[in-house]
Amino acid sequence: MTDSRIPGQDGSLPAASGETGLPDQNEQARIRQEKLRDLQSRGLDPFAEVTCQVTHRSRDILEGFDTLEGRDVAVAGRLMSRRGMGKVSFCDLQDAAGRIQLFTRIDELGPDAYAEWQRLDIGDLVSVHGTVFRTNRGEISIKTRSYVLLGKALRPLPEKFHGLRDTDTRYRQRYLDLIVNPEVRETFLRRSAILRSIRSYLDERGFLEVDTPILNPIPGGAAARPFVTRHNTLDMDLYLRIAPELYLKRLIVGGFDRVYEMGRLFRNEGMSVKHNPEFTALELYQAYTDYRGMMTLTEDLLAHVARTVLGGTQLTYEGTAISLEPPFVRMSMRDAVLSATGVDFDKVPDDAAARALARERGLDGIRPTLGRGEVMNLFFETWCEDRLVQPTFICDYPVEISPLTKRKPGRPDLVERFELFIYGREMANAYTELNDPLDQRARFQDQLRRREQGDEEASQLDEDFCLALEYGMPPTGGLGIGIDRLVMLLTDSSSIRDILLFPTMKPVR
Repeated sequence: MTDSRIPGQDGSLPAASGETGLPDQNEQARIRQEKLRDLQSRGLDPFAEVTCQVTHRSRDILEGFDTLEGRDVAVAGRLMSRRGMGKVSFCDLQDAAGRIQLFTRIDELGPDAYAEWQRLDIGDLVSVHGTVFRTNRGEISIKTRSYVLLGKALRPLPEKFHGLRDTDTRYRQRYLDLIVNPEVRETFLRRSAILRSIRSYLDERGFLEVDTPILNPIPGGAAARPFVTRHNTLDMDLYLRIAPELYLKRLIVGGFDRVYEMGRLFRNEGMSVKHNPEFTALELYQAYTDYRGMMTLTEDLLAHVARTVLGGTQLTYEGTAISLEPPFVRMSMRDAVLSATGVDFDKVPDDAAARALARERGLDGIRPTLGRGEVMNLFFETWCEDRLVQPTFICDYPVEISPLTKRKPGRPDLVERFELFIYGREMANAYTELNDPLDQRARFQDQLRRREQGDEEASQLDEDFCLALEYGMPPTGGLGIGIDRLVMLLTDSSSIRDILLFPTMKPVR
């Protein structure tokens, strides 16, 4: 549980409700508070405003030892271990780049400063000035000449041999997770590298990064239940965006022919190892192309990111070898369902026959208004998705579930849309965008009827977006990629909570 309380004037922490002293009070915490009070009584408050010089990080010294040996350096970070209690001691200092050993001697610091050094605790924050050298055992180290205590840790870190392993505690107290579990730090460094790689790829190809509103008067661009908030001055409800699509396509109308946004979306839905109520997504739109162009771009983008971050397109996820080398498999939804179930939806005559077929196959929740295309999609979700381990484009979706997508020529019941699946998970969704304003308005009207029939995720009518289309939008391809799922794949993480610094959690009571 996060503790935002601050020490009182006597150096003690206020008691939590029903407690005395520190929550999870123990002897180590009591001793640390006593040390803090002693320091403050002697005018050595470690929380006083202090600036310090930092000339190098740990990795700079370890990798550049040949040129830095014998030179003076200044480092800062957290003490993570201690060895030796006599006139010589060794400590590990951890900073943002890693760890380096500190070698400290009484005759270098002097008796008084060395005694204070020996009173420091694991977790304390210090700055150290010293000389780079290699010990007799061959370990690159810093010989401490002077130090400053920058912050006192009033709670002990998790015990070093077992570390912080409880997942609930790790997610709630991510700061501890980052301190004691180096592999977690590496996951989030890789996440940042993935985002940089995506941006550089798009920027180099003429895409313009833009920002669109997070507070929306109409929740549009996807089929999802939104979060609702209230704007007091305007006296109106607003919705946290479920997708930036309709705003980005307005920019295509306005003359920007390649735009993208990478940011947070919010959907008031269930939670799982693949779902968090707020998540990061990339959406991009390119004029004068279609969903086939988006397939090529998706393949190339994912391969580029893998080569940049992993050094190649071959990876292992949860023990399964996966290749991101283009081209990916391409298959229609109809063919995928036929292959998995033996049912050819091109031969199902109408909506009623499709619903009857779904009941025969044991599917639940078959509403009387469900159309043939929606039933085909249910078949696909139930019997096909889990089989799609290697990257596979599933193409040509039913028009009923794709209200913003252009119809497939010669097949008005289908649209030019694909979703990319890897390891049984949807990774990307793309369309040939619907730019016919009359067809778009009719689709919105159909979605409104679905809402009246109880479908809370059906789209609402966005009059301004329809107006924008009436001024003319060029043929356009659009693509959305779930960034969090991509990060899961490229970091071999089994849960979305492992790649979100602060996942949504139910409060502890």
